[in-house]
Amino acid sequence: MAEQREDKGAAWRRAVALRYRQGQDRAPVVVASGRGWLAEKIIALARESNIPVYDHQPLAEILQSLNPGEEIPVELYEAVAAVYAFILDVDSRLKQK
Repeated sequence: MAEQREDKGAAWRRAVALRYRQGQDRAPVVVASGRGWLAEKIIALARESNIPVYDHQPLAEILQSLNPGEEIPVELYEAVAAVYAFILDVDSRLKQK
């Protein structure tokens, strides 16, 4: 039986938590990932901790192939850097208010 995404709703939601510690990490590292209810839990925990959430499901799908503790591959540097740049820009604007 073929699965239909539009009927699954939140069950198809994906979330990947990344960490980057400047001076310690060579590249961003996957710290958690999940789909469905686990993705919702990761997102809720991030929001409760005031960690920015950026919704890009195609990128999350690719990042989900990595294991926790694994650095993102060079091929994803540009895409992840764009996410970090967006988050830093939003954070900067919020601090100015």
